[in-house]
Amino acid sequence: MMAFRASVLTLYPEMFPGHLGFSLAGKAMERGQWSLDTVQIRDFATDRHRTVDDTPAGGGAGMVLKADVLARAIDSASETDTRPRLLMSPRGRPLTQERVRELAAGDGVIIVCGRFEGVDQRVIEARGLEEVSIGDYVLSGGEPAALTVLDAIVRILPGVMGNDLSGLHESFEGGLLEHPHYTRPQEWEGQEIPAILTSGNHGAIEKWRHQEAVRLTRERRPDLLEKAGASPGKSGSNFGKHDA
Repeated sequence: MMAFRASVLTLYPEMFPGHLGFSLAGKAMERGQWSLDTVQIRDFATDRHRTVDDTPAGGGAGMVLKADVLARAIDSASETDTRPRLLMSPRGRPLTQERVRELAAGDGVIIVCGRFEGVDQRVIEARGLEEVSIGDYVLSGGEPAALTVLDAIVRILPGVMGNDLSGLHESFEGGLLEHPHYTRPQEWEGQEIPAILTSGNHGAIEKWRHQEAVRLTRERRPDLLEKAGASPGKSGSNFGKHDA
């Protein structure tokens, strides 16, 4: 199987691989299970000042990343391949675990990190950039968001996690938030691990975990239940089915 290949277009290539160079992701990179290369957008400016931005047409605050410069950078990274082209943007479609799985199933991704006030709309349309958001807030640039997207993808690549089954029981994988977790010591500051978890009854344990996942989802993210077609006030018995 071909290794997953990520290319990041940025004005700050020194920010990569960041935390992805450590732990399981870093070890997977060392083993060649995935790779990351960066493209310095400024290298594609043609003037002596290496200008990458200009004032917004029509006036307004901030600066806008220039279409011609960014297009040349994109073309240099992706002219001969068909990897998805993502643009990290607060106005983009919210990233979901489903989309992460789709991206992880491919051979790689190209991520454009915006800066300043935004990116010229013409290059977004002309180069088919998929705008992606990691939340309803604004960052100083797309780099932290790109690292987040790559983190979500790399961890579910085949062989990256120590236990491939562990990813199947996490938040959002079954449409629910994760159930509570416990480990030894059995008693801590007067609090005991729920007895069901040490009962040895695996069927009862799975049922308890599902019920707790539904409860937490109903309390904290009722929108997830609504999205899947269940009333937040009901048990949600159709949700959280485990893949294992």
